[in-house]
Amino acid sequence: MTAPVALTCGDPAGIGPEITLAAWRALGRDLPFFVIGDIGHFRALDGDVPVVEIKAPPEAADAVARGLPVLHHPFPVPAIAGQPDQANAPAVVEVIERAVDLVRKNQAGALCTNPISKEMLHKGADFAFPGHTEFLAHLAGIRRVVMMLTAPGLRVVPTTIHIALRDVPRALTADLLRDTLTITDRALRQDFGINCPRIAVAGLNPHAGEGGAMGDEEITLIAPLLDNLRASGMNLLGPLPADTMFHAEARETYDAAVCMYHDQALAPIKTLDFHGGTNVTLGLPFIRTSPDHGTAFGIAGSGRANPSSLIAALRQAAELVARRGGAA
Repeated sequence: MTAPVALTCGDPAGIGPEITLAAWRALGRDLPFFVIGDIGHFRALDGDVPVVEIKAPPEAADAVARGLPVLHHPFPVPAIAGQPDQANAPAVVEVIERAVDLVRKNQAGALCTNPISKEMLHKGADFAFPGHTEFLAHLAGIRRVVMMLTAPGLRVVPTTIHIALRDVPRALTADLLRDTLTITDRALRQDFGINCPRIAVAGLNPHAGEGGAMGDEEITLIAPLLDNLRASGMNLLGPLPADTMFHAEARETYDAAVCMYHDQALAPIKTLDFHGGTNVTLGLPFIRTSPDHGTAFGIAGSGRANPSSLIAALRQAAELVARRGGAA
């Protein structure tokens, strides 16, 4: 039997709990998953979704047909929509750790994570990581992982992620770019079933430097590295001007685009599919997906949260499990 997807609750004061209920409405018994969190937080929400407590992940397959399966993890204080409480921060971290443990023990087929508040975790749990991705790499004992954002018709990977734009040229090293491209190529083959993936690589500077007139990183760093990796068998395009990489005709020429910094990658995919994009962490020893948005405290509890990205992330996780042949 295919193992269910483990979904973390995220910050319970954000939109995570309500979009989780909406995901159950949309997916029902078609996609077995369970959420780890305080069952009281879910029962306190207004709505017509029954909540079913499970004691272990294998129970989710039957429970999901009757309601939202919840693997209870107690939190110190009640969750109030839109009002995050740092007292709950340690439990948010514990839920992530518990989920990773279940996936690594093959009791869950994949991990999907609801949004966390890094501010609350820093304040309430001495959280020492920039975000989810880096924490998961730490738990897995992995030196480097890669963030891929996916939507129908486009996959993008930022090489540098959560740093100031002024720090990008210094952070963009040959080792980092080589690892990013190698991990991306491997994942496209293993997880997305593409035998000879085509990867488009953006330049750092406008017009990809225009022959050195607008910066020389393309000449001194990016192009030589791409030539080296092509010699090893990778199918790489570029370095390309980022402003001409994302129109419809260009997107048909590659399977994924590797960009040099956060917004260079995320702006086009969020323009194409703001609500339906998903985040996939490449390079982990387990499958991890997440919705491509934050906690949205400002609309939590208002009924305006759009669950499309979480639904897509759960479907993506299940598809990747099936492609890897993962079963419990």
